[in-house]
Amino acid sequence: MLFAALWIRLDFAIDESWLRGTAYFCLAAMAGQLLVGYVVGPYSIGHQLASFEEIVELTTTTAVVGAGLFLWGLIASPALLPRGVPLTAAALALSSMFALRFVVRTVRSHRAMQTAGERRAIILGAGEAGRRLLRSMKYDGAGSFVPVALLDDDPSKQRLRLEGLRVRGTRSAIGKMAEKFQADTLVVAMPNAEAATLRDLAARAADAGLEVVSLPPLKEIMGGRPTPQDLRDLDVADLLGRRPVELDTTAIAEQISGRRVLVTGAGGSIGSELCRQIARFGPSRLFMLDRDESGLQATEMSLSGHGLLDSDDIILADIRDTEALAAAFEKARPEVVFHAAALKHLPLLESHPLEAWKSNVIGTLNVLTAAEAVGVSTFVNISTDKAANPTCVLGYSKRLAERLTADFARRAQGRYVSVRFGNVLGSRGSVVHAFTAQIEMGGPITVTHPDVRRYFMLIPEACQLVLEAASIGTDGEVMVLEMGEQVKILEVAQTLIRISGRRDIDVVFTGLRPGEKLGEELFSVNEGRRSTGHPLVDSVDVPLLDASAVRALGFESHHRAAEWMRRGATVQSPVAEAVAS
Repeated sequence: MLFAALWIRLDFAIDESWLRGTAYFCLAAMAGQLLVGYVVGPYSIGHQLASFEEIVELTTTTAVVGAGLFLWGLIASPALLPRGVPLTAAALALSSMFALRFVVRTVRSHRAMQTAGERRAIILGAGEAGRRLLRSMKYDGAGSFVPVALLDDDPSKQRLRLEGLRVRGTRSAIGKMAEKFQADTLVVAMPNAEAATLRDLAARAADAGLEVVSLPPLKEIMGGRPTPQDLRDLDVADLLGRRPVELDTTAIAEQISGRRVLVTGAGGSIGSELCRQIARFGPSRLFMLDRDESGLQATEMSLSGHGLLDSDDIILADIRDTEALAAAFEKARPEVVFHAAALKHLPLLESHPLEAWKSNVIGTLNVLTAAEAVGVSTFVNISTDKAANPTCVLGYSKRLAERLTADFARRAQGRYVSVRFGNVLGSRGSVVHAFTAQIEMGGPITVTHPDVRRYFMLIPEACQLVLEAASIGTDGEVMVLEMGEQVKILEVAQTLIRISGRRDIDVVFTGLRPGEKLGEELFSVNEGRRSTGHPLVDSVDVPLLDASAVRALGFESHHRAAEWMRRGATVQSPVAEAVAS
């Protein structure tokens, strides 16, 4: 490069008087490059070709050698070559080394893609995650994806180039790009994409005949650096309930850390996840109460790694049993209570309303009474969106539980709040389990109505927000969790069929069941919705239900109260006046 720099310096002519000195500088440059390069790194440490690390070390080495030659040229007398030539030569050498490495790297990546690539992929997402994923796909010889097109919904990124691949449009171009490049896979490189976005992309991909894989949330990716190995097929949780939840961990810790906490229904889906979430915040004791011994064992297994059931923290009791419940609370002396025990199967409770009354109303009253007796500081009643404007036994029974909780907020020491949310994916009795079982049996899938819609959340998301709501709720309030948009049950069924790979599964409509609505409501028209300190939690007030009036009911009155719920509060009963909103 020194001879090339000299040739440029002399206006592309050759002056033989400078050749000897230039030859000396060439020998010094080669020796210096090898020596300094060995010390600094590029020739002693293996780097990925043309990586940032290699470029930095090459630049450092060439700069040191060039500076040394420049100083030699300045002090040499007589001058061995024009004094500016070493600097020009260093720049030329550095540019040549960069260019050569990038050419070799590009050739190698194309060869790797042609030999190892099995799936032609359209990548949606040209952000940082997409950039890193694309780089890993192109330069990882063990990868199974060949990126053929790049898409992004951000208008500012149109025509942007990443690793030689140009952004060719938005999600609306998925079908066109699939046909043009004969792609077979859509890679969603948006780790925190909302469920609604993923549903839309899955539908577009299905229309284009593409399989869909996506990156999980960044917190699940090792080191936050996505690779093709992190890609996974979409599941129903991604399509229905995935969203980031920001928690005020300080406020939650203040409520739980170092305190005695009791969870009813600890063997159930919500109760067990609450126990796992609560355990992270360091309670002094965590008491788990349920009447289901197998459920309690499963929860203990998830927390301690064994299911010996020999701990005093595990309480086998029924919330309908007043004496057993009172004794359990007196022994545990909890400071914080999460009441998750309940019956929740809508059609079954329509047929057996007395069971709903005994568990969801009287059982809740028993838990409230036991909590008041030991002076709990915080009581959290887990409710449901069906309590907002009830039309079924489940909704009426949970509405009464909310109102009883509000009454204890008025009369008892401590803070008593309810938390209301909708369907939880993966919980016992979830429609997802029912549909999955029907698919495994070969179908058909039964859906009540083509337009029926429901809210959905993931179990961890719901429990995180329950803890958040419990920490910010004001005495007597019902905290209502933001559930996003309602999703058609038919869409859930079709999604599960698509994920299963079965194309022979039919969907049969059976008609709405008694007490069932087409869509759910989180708030009734009579409830004044208020915002709280968290964007995913609102609050409402509910009218009080005098607990003493419910306690005073006789056996026959319980039956009539259950019938009152079954008929939608249209018949006379001893509690009709007390419980009417």
